[in-house]
Amino acid sequence: MDSKALTASYKACQEITRERAKNFYFGIKLLPQEKRDSLCAVYAFFRESDDLSDDEAISNKAERLARWKALVHPTGDGSHSPVLPAFYDTVEKYKIPTNYFEELIDGTTSDLTVTRYQSFEDLYGYCYKVASTVGLVCLHIFGFDGTPIALKQAEERGIAFQLTNILRDVKEDGERGRIYLPLEDLARFGLTEEQFLAGQASPEMESFLAFQIERAKGYYEASKELVGRVDPESRASLEAMTQIYRAVLGKVEDLGLKVFQQRASLSKMEKLALAGKTALSGAFKRS
Repeated sequence: MDSKALTASYKACQEITRERAKNFYFGIKLLPQEKRDSLCAVYAFFRESDDLSDDEAISNKAERLARWKALVHPTGDGSHSPVLPAFYDTVEKYKIPTNYFEELIDGTTSDLTVTRYQSFEDLYGYCYKVASTVGLVCLHIFGFDGTPIALKQAEERGIAFQLTNILRDVKEDGERGRIYLPLEDLARFGLTEEQFLAGQASPEMESFLAFQIERAKGYYEASKELVGRVDPESRASLEAMTQIYRAVLGKVEDLGLKVFQQRASLSKMEKLALAGKTALSGAFKRS
C-alpha cells in the first residue's frame, strides 16, 4: 500500500472517531500523534463492526458480520473499506492479537439474537467480548509493562465500562425488549422481567439498581492500578476515559430509578472539563 493511500485511510479513521466516539475521543486526544492515529484506526474498525449489525434482516446482518470478521486478517485488498489499511498497519505495528477483534465481532453477532442473560457469568462473557477486548487492544497501543496483571486489569476495566453502558442504556434497551442485567439478580431481588422493563418503582427495584451500580464500581476499583502499568505518555488518555465513564456511572447513581425514564449522560463541556483536569493533574505521573 502506497503512503498516500495509507495516509488517506488514517484520515478516514480520524474523521469517524471524531464524529462517533462520544466518550473515548476526549481521552484519545491526549495521546501522542502516532498512538492517537492508531487508536482512531482500531476505533473505526470497532465502529464499522457495530454499524454492520444495524438495519436489514438478522440473517443479512450475521452474514455481513461474518464477512467482516474474515477481514480481520489482511487479504491484500483494502478496497473493502477505507478503514482497513490503517487498521492492518496498526495491528502489525503494535503486534495486537487478532483474536481480540474476532471475539468482539462474535459479541456483536450475539446481540442479533440474544436479549437476556441468565447469570452474571453469562453477562461477563458478553462484556468481555464487546468491551474487554477493546481495553486489551488499547493496552497494546498505550504500551504496558507486559505483566499478566496488566492484561487482567485491562479486562476488568472493560467490564466496568460495559456495565456502565448497560446501566446508562436501560431505558433504550428496555424499549427494544432487551434486558442485559442478569435474570438471576432480578429473581434474587424479587423482581420480574415485566417490572424491570416497565421501570416500576419499588424498594426492591431501588435495591436491585444499587447492587448493579456497586458491582460496576467494584470493577473500577479492581483495575485502579492499571494506569500505573501503561506507558507514561499514555496515562492521561486512559485516566481521562476512566474519569468520563465513572462520571456517567455517577449520573446513573444520581438519577436512581429515573434512569428508566432518561438516559444518564455528560455534556461536551463536562467531558472536556474532566479530560482537561486529568491532563493537568499529577495523578497519572509521567515517570
